[in-house]
Amino acid sequence: MRRIAPFAALALTAAATIVVAQDSGVPGAPDKSRVAAGTYVADPLHTMVVWEVDHFGFSKYTGIFGDVTGTLVIDPANPAAARVEVTIPVAKVTTASAGLTSHLLRAGKDGGKPDFFGAAPADARFVSTSVVVDPEGDEATVTGNLTLNGVTRPVTLDVDFHGAGTNPFNKKATIGFEAEGTIRRSDFGIAYGIPVVSDEVELEIHAAFEKQ
Repeated sequence: MRRIAPFAALALTAAATIVVAQDSGVPGAPDKSRVAAGTYVADPLHTMVVWEVDHFGFSKYTGIFGDVTGTLVIDPANPAAARVEVTIPVAKVTTASAGLTSHLLRAGKDGGKPDFFGAAPADARFVSTSVVVDPEGDEATVTGNLTLNGVTRPVTLDVDFHGAGTNPFNKKATIGFEAEGTIRRSDFGIAYGIPVVSDEVELEIHAAFEKQ
């Protein structure tokens, strides 16, 4: 009995996990068959770009760009033809430090070039140029042009399909993705503090789009 009991408990736990997964009550699921073709609009309340830099080699520091807007055009029958365009309000950058946030948005001294974004930064914009989907259809490499600080450079993102379904509050078909990528801020004319604050900026994107 002592040998049987642990296996029985493990089996019961596994069965309970399956039941919970099947009846979680969550409206979205990583099921590609739920994706409807059409034009989607970014949900600004649930779409964000998280950025991370290395600080002095001691720790990583993270900030967020929220209120992202934009469109996604997708057809599950031809996912490689998907197109995405998003606008990122740089002026709404958020960090855990009021002092750092202020520095990011501070004007240049005596009318000179600001250290980071400046007092009235233009919105950033990403426009896709190609989408390469993996054989399973749930991951993709998305290449596009990122315009930031008045400079446009190509950027590649590794994108994972997170889930799709119907939003129970507004009854709209919704699809979500996660993406990762890396840029060098010096490529966009933001070189203050390099190398003690890393030139390399890691991006982690969480995006939800609602069908129109």
